[in-house]
Amino acid sequence: MRFRPCLALSGRPPSRPDKLHANQGYDFARCRRHLRKRGIGPRIAHRGIEKKHHLGKHRWVVERTHAWLAAFGKLRIRFERRLDIHLALLTLACAVICSRFVEEFC
Repeated sequence: MRFRPCLALSGRPPSRPDKLHANQGYDFARCRRHLRKRGIGPRIAHRGIEKKHHLGKHRWVVERTHAWLAAFGKLRIRFERRLDIHLALLTLACAVICSRFVEEFC
């Protein structure tokens, strides 16, 4: 029986982050143990100790972008049944967000 060679994936090998920032919803010993076991330093807000206004200090780019898109009411809850209309509204919202950044530099 002959085996075919495995095809290697192109690109960078996957890597883990050094630390993980999370809110108070993940303040459990099992979550911290799991992260430490995988070599990731937990930075989880403690319930009842840390203030809520510190939670937004470290945000992922995706979370920030979702917050910007949620500011557009039609996109917060999808009322449109047709996918093409929803995609058009999403594209328009992204264009508005990008134009706001262009205005800052001009």
